Amino acid sequence: MRFHGVNVKEYPLEELRERIGMVMQKAVLFQGTIADNLQWGKEDATEEDMWEALTVAQAKEFVETKEGGLDFTISQGGKNLSGGQRQRMTIARAVVKKPEILILDDSASALDYATDLKLRQAIAGMKEKATVFIVSQRTSSIRGADQIVVLDDGQIVATGTHEELLKNCDIYREIYESQYKKEVG
Repeated sequence: MRFHGVNVKEYPLEELRERIGMVMQKAVLFQGTIADNLQWGKEDATEEDMWEALTVAQAKEFVETKEGGLDFTISQGGKNLSGGQRQRMTIARAVVKKPEILILDDSASALDYATDLKLRQAIAGMKEKATVFIVSQRTSSIRGADQIVVLDDGQIVATGTHEELLKNCDIYREIYESQYKKEVG
């Protein structure tokens, strides 16, 4: 795999890590303020940087309602936030870094479909463009991707756009059709 034309194995590990923002499905937050948790992604993040990241992550509105806003104290593990709020906070933490590569590993699974759509649109509209990898079981989350890779039992069974896969991949089409009823229902 190459990054800016250079084999990733040739990059110093710290330099490569600085260019990547990653969000896992299980949201991990630390005891401290919202600002503290966001600055875990970028130590020198300004208040403006944090609000911008919260806006992209669809977390601005709920943070504004918390007493103290950025100074609101999050309990260990974020237990005083909902699952969706925790996921949006970890997405904001990755976005505040302004990464060149953003990896979202099923990180919107606790979000409703409307919020997930707004999140994807906001990520696409970020000033600092990033290459985005989305790992998801929701076809609605990956529908607009330039390239979708379909895995079955750990093996790549097809690649293509949403439209191409609907035509040419039975597994993808079955998943899409089973979820589409939920999305419109």
